[in-house]
This record gives sequence, structure tokens and C-alpha cells, in this order.
Amino acid sequence: MTDAVDYPALFLKRGEDARLRAGHLWVFSNEIDVKRSPLSGFQPGELCAIVDSAGKAIGIGYVNPNSLIAARLVVRGLEHALDRSLVVHRLNVALGLRERLYDEPYYRLVFGESDGLPGLTIDRFGDVIVGQTTTAGMERLKDEISEAIVKVLKPAAIVWKNDASIRALEHLPDYADVGYGELPTPVVVREGGLEFECDPIGGQKTGWFYDQHANRDRLARYVAGKRVLDVCSYLGGWGLRAAAQGASEVVCVDVSGGAVDAIRRNIERNGMTDKVTAVKADAFDELKRLREERQRFDVVILDPPAFVKRKKDFAEGRIAYRRLNEMAMQILSREGILVTCSCSYHMPRAALLESVQQAARHIDRQVQVLEQLQQSPDHPVHPAIVETEYLKGFICRVLPA
Repeated sequence: MTDAVDYPALFLKRGEDARLRAGHLWVFSNEIDVKRSPLSGFQPGELCAIVDSAGKAIGIGYVNPNSLIAARLVVRGLEHALDRSLVVHRLNVALGLRERLYDEPYYRLVFGESDGLPGLTIDRFGDVIVGQTTTAGMERLKDEISEAIVKVLKPAAIVWKNDASIRALEHLPDYADVGYGELPTPVVVREGGLEFECDPIGGQKTGWFYDQHANRDRLARYVAGKRVLDVCSYLGGWGLRAAAQGASEVVCVDVSGGAVDAIRRNIERNGMTDKVTAVKADAFDELKRLREERQRFDVVILDPPAFVKRKKDFAEGRIAYRRLNEMAMQILSREGILVTCSCSYHMPRAALLESVQQAARHIDRQVQVLEQLQQSPDHPVHPAIVETEYLKGFICRVLPA
């Protein structure tokens, strides 16, 4: 092997370097030559040089002997160490894109593999930064990451929201706390000229769903002067944006009492009490109630949590998506608009569209797909890593058959 800097070598089996050389960043445990580099010799998160079977270094990454994805490549070649300086550089590159995309500092700043920092997510809420490490390697680098964030962004506070279920795959503990500075109350995100209070410690994910920002921007032509139902509303992002874009009436529905309280605060904050209301209810139960009351909406927005979190959940999850879309169509007014989304990576775009079509045929409706939706550009897709493209959706017109 050529110069391996100061990192121990992780040798790949013959031919197992092809995917990495094609652009991917993951090494699976069965691709490692454990005779030359036993996984038991590494600590979770330890930095390593990833080396092909001929002894040529591919680059630097980190290893977790306890995970199916046993290593992740972070730096190609051996010229640059995996340290704070490298993180500073990657943050600056990521920041350059976001500053081109957005006029205000509210966005996903780092989207893991797509921004060259696998296992790391960073969301920006003005001068509050919310970080999430989902791998042992990034967890071990957390101090260097914090120092890099301070150097590049000079934030008032850094929150570590490390309670994602995916951390269990890396045998990492769950916690959520302030790691730097002092957290203002409330934390506010700005989108589309509106302000939303969010909770980066106790809320869902990092506190806000930036991945739908661009899709919410598309609402104006569909909602102006219309009655809108926002199902699985969380903090009211879709619903309040619809109201701001001209909807005559908006109803936001969420099963969480805390979320509904937050929606009501956001309604007040943005002066929309005359046209937006929030209802605490299960999505399926509320859609059934509205159908029984023969209520009609011109636009129904479905942005549910992931029904297919694992591959084995696909069959059951597909049924749930079909049911939800069918119930939504039943309360749409004639030639109404259905906005339907899935954030389940294991629910392919084609399968979601098939579920929509099956729902329509079951109740004798016809669907026209007007627009296809995907995650916002601050969640860039890595073309070699299909897992980075997870959000999909459709804006549909629903007609009598």
C-alpha cells in the first residue's frame, strides 16, 4: 500500500472497490477482507484508509465494525486529513450553494453524503444551527464539526438532535441538547414571508421539514380563492403557505396535540386567525368524518409520515397510502386538486403513483398528474447513491370518471 498517512488500513476484497470508484461512499461488511484487516481490530467511528485488494488507497473514511455499512468514504486520496479543516472546507462549499438558492439563512446546510459529509445533517434557523449525527464516525468527529460550524457561521447556538431511530443501527445512544451557546425561545423559521415557531429539541426531526420548501412554493396557482385541507400538517407549513398564497379557507389536521398547539401559535403569529383553523385528529378518522358530513375541499394536501420505514413494511405501507389517497379524493370538490407526497425511500415513485391510480379507480375517479414533486434543492441528490433521493409526490387533478 502507498503512504497511508496516520490511519490504519481497511482492505477491500478483490473487485469490491468498483462501486466506490464509480462515486458511491459506502462499504458493506461483506466487502471487507477481514483476513488482512479484521473488523474486530477497529473501534466504532475510527478513522481509516480504505484500500483496494492491490494495496492502492482509495481514500480516507471511518469504520464501524458493528454496522452493516461497515465504512464510509469521506476523502478521496490521502492528501487531505479528515479533520476540522476538511469539515470547514465542506461547510463552505455547502454554504455557497445555499446562499445561491435562498435569500435568507433558513435551509438544510448539509445533507449527508450529497454534501461530502456522510452521516451528518445540519439545518440552519438563522443563527441557530441544528445538527444530527447518524453514524459512529460523525459522532466521534462531533467536536471538530462544532468548531467548524462556529468558524464558518458564528452561530448563537448549536443544538444536537441526536435521537433519530437510525442511530440504533450504529449502536449510538439517543439524546437532544444544546451543545454550544444559548438557545433563544422560541426558535423561528422563515419561509415564504411567514414565520413559524419550531422546537429543535422536542420536535420532529430537526424541528422543520425544509425538504418540502420548493413544493410549497408551487401552491399559488392551485389554492387562490379555494378551500384547502392540510392533512398531517405538523406545524402548519403547507396550510399557512396556502393561506398566504390566496386560499379562502384552510383547515390543518394533525394527530399531535403539541403540533396543533404550535399550529395555532403560528396562525396567530402570522395574523391568519380569520382563515386558518387547526384540528387535533387522526388523519384517517378525520377524513372519514368529513366524508360522512359531506364536506368538500377544493384542494387536499397529504404529507404523511413515512408509512414504509423498512423494506419489509412495503406491502402494508402501500395499502395505507392507497387508503389515505382514496379518502382524500372522496372529499374533493369536482375537478379538485390533490397534493400527495411520500417521504418513504422504500416507497418508489412509481408505486406511489400506482397507489393513487388504484385509489381513483376504486371510487370511479380519473386522475391527471399535473406536476411531479421532489425534495428541495438544499437536499441535493447524489447520482451514485439512490438513497439520497427519498421524497416524491404529485399534484393531481381528480375528475369524475
